[in-house]
Amino acid sequence: MGNLGSRPGKPRVKPMDSVKNLPSVVRFGAFEVSFESRELRKHGMRIQLEEKPFQILEALIESAGQVVRRKTLCEKLWPDTYVAFDHNLNTAVNKLRSVLGDLAQSPRFIETRPRLGYCFVAPVEYVNEHRAAAGARATIAQADQKVHASERQNRQLVMATPVRGSSRPQQVPASPLEAKSCQSAP
Repeated sequence: MGNLGSRPGKPRVKPMDSVKNLPSVVRFGAFEVSFESRELRKHGMRIQLEEKPFQILEALIESAGQVVRRKTLCEKLWPDTYVAFDHNLNTAVNKLRSVLGDLAQSPRFIETRPRLGYCFVAPVEYVNEHRAAAGARATIAQADQKVHASERQNRQLVMATPVRGSSRPQQVPASPLEAKSCQSAP
């Protein structure tokens, strides 16, 4: 007979995962989104994001630069459900903003249009899948190199040397050249 819970005369809304207008990977700011694997990464590191906030991100990126109405988001996120969505939608958008480090008062990514909806305001770069995988690996390698370089910079060799006129040694920071000659001394 009919579908339980569906509205008579209303077309059924397609689920978010059936959206085909997006490439499989996009970048914005320090973030990279894979719609195929449903992953969000920042500087190559995977970030945990719940499904509803991810679906909102997907819808906003699909319509980047345009207002996505609250009603449209609700229909896509909760098809065949007829309850007040305001609280659920606000919660999901706030979770997404939190993960992105975005603020409603000074948005870098998601701008609220009062009583209308939301607009994705950051520039979006559409990425080739193979290039994205290589880019993610390169980003991780660069981050590792930065960590190791910073660890090397934070190390400090201290030498104990007697100061003229005193029998007590004092700590003196050694330059890399002194450290090298000190290590090779017999």
